Amino acid sequence: MKKILLTMAVLAVTAAGGTALADAPKTLKVVKTVNIQAPVDKVWNTVKDFDSLNKWHPGFAKDEIVEGDDNKPGTVRKLTIKDGPSFTEELLAFDDATHSYRYRIIESPLPVRNYVSHISVKPDGKGGSKVTWSGTFKRKSTSDTPPDAENDDAAIKLITGVYEGGLANLKKMLGG
Repeated sequence: MKKILLTMAVLAVTAAGGTALADAPKTLKVVKTVNIQAPVDKVWNTVKDFDSLNKWHPGFAKDEIVEGDDNKPGTVRKLTIKDGPSFTEELLAFDDATHSYRYRIIESPLPVRNYVSHISVKPDGKGGSKVTWSGTFKRKSTSDTPPDAENDDAAIKLITGVYEGGLANLKKMLGG
């Protein structure tokens, strides 16, 4: 019986082209936070407008609404990276009372897909603010062995760099 099972397993692997079937790319997550010595309202007023990313993130040259009204779910913005390409994002949720919003990438040259992000500003308990920027996504490449620039680690490194760059600049602008 063991020989039959072993033979069936070998045949299954051979029929699959000599390799076992791999799992689809997994959902990845990045969460970054920064404490800023400024009141929540001041920090929120800096980050809340969906068309204001270029005002506080040094990596973006332009942020413009191309469909809808600022801070209304369904609004679409076009972001242009400094010295680089553009991509579009859609606002999914906006809550002025809880100082948070959620958005997704619609179209992008970035090596990620299914990207959904959330930004929130909360009191830090010391009179300042805690800003959290988080996102979930999958790598764009569905290959079992993507090139180094398109694997999970590269996707995480890219999004981590975007979040850290923006949050560091926000802290520099509003109070370290």
